[in-house]
Formats: sequence, C-alpha cells, structure tokens
Amino acid sequence: MFTGIVTDIGTIREVEKRGDLRARIATRYDTGGIEIGASIACDGVCLTVIDLGTDWFDVEISAETVAKTTVGHNGWPVGHRVNLERALKVGDELGGHIVSGHVDGVAEVIAVTDEGDSTRLTFRAPEALAKFIAPKGSVALNGTSLTVNEVEGATFGINLIPHTKTATTWGEVKTGDAVNLEVDTMARYVARLREVEG
Repeated sequence: MFTGIVTDIGTIREVEKRGDLRARIATRYDTGGIEIGASIACDGVCLTVIDLGTDWFDVEISAETVAKTTVGHNGWPVGHRVNLERALKVGDELGGHIVSGHVDGVAEVIAVTDEGDSTRLTFRAPEALAKFIAPKGSVALNGTSLTVNEVEGATFGINLIPHTKTATTWGEVKTGDAVNLEVDTMARYVARLREVEG
C-alpha cells in the first residue's frame, strides 16, 4: 500500500527485454535500507525490487503491466523520469489517500492552464473508469495523490500547487501526455455495491 505522496524522482537508466521487461531506476533513496522483494511505486505502478546497487534498483515489468500502463505508451526510454514512493509502513503518516499501486488505466492530458503560480490540468479518462471519479474525490495520477476539482463525463480537472510541480515530475507535464490513473478504492467498492443492490 502507498499514500500517493511522492518521495523521490527516479530516472530510467536501462531497459532490457528478458521475457518480461526489466528496468534499472536511479534513485536518491538509501538503497541499503531497501530489501530484495520490496515494493516501490514507480509512476504509480507497484513494482517489485529484484536487484540493487548503491544508487539504483531493478524491477521486472510483466506484459500485463506494460499493456495497462504508460510503460506500454512510451516504453520508459532511458532518461525518462518517474515519481517514486516506497511502500507504507505501519505507523507512517497517511498524508494522501490509500493507493494500491494497481493502475486502472491510462488517462490523457487534454489541457494545461497556468492560474497564478498553480497549474490546472484537464484529463480524459477511459469511459469505463469515469464513473469512479467524483468532484472533491481522490485519484492517483502517475503515483501522485490529487484532489478532483470538477468532472464532466469522462473529463476531469485537478490543480497543481507549486510544491507538487517541483517535488514530482508534474512540472514537466504537457498536453497529450499519457498518465497512469488509479481511481479511489472506496469509489470502486461503492460502485460495486450499487451494482449488486441494483
């Protein structure tokens, strides 16, 4: 489990196809405190650490994950930057919302507008996920816990404060970008209950 509070920005160093896709990600984390088998959210995708160095970790990415996330859209080229978050430990502060790292689909940035020091972004979600997105609800986009401002059909908007733009990769966002979308777990369960009761 994660919180959607990004704690590092990693950089893709190597990508290699070995059955599954294998990626090496440079990090500022103290890798001495990371164990093989640990989970790290990489742009919101929960991945398992399979090897470590002094300033990097390796992950394997299955074909299913490639197909359902932005990894399949841009292939994570060398030099690509990704938002990182280590798994939540019991007793950690829950500053965002409960995030599983199981990406539901890929949304597209359809508008970027500066408003003072903040930036308003508009996204188009996959139609099947639109029902899970509500005004003032939470979503995880590229692993970042964000509050939804408005929703109209399959489009929704969020606002980025300056801190979020500098502490994450969101300062690099542009129209047309594909982003990993994880809807709020509670919204998913509420929708399922309504289906069962209906």
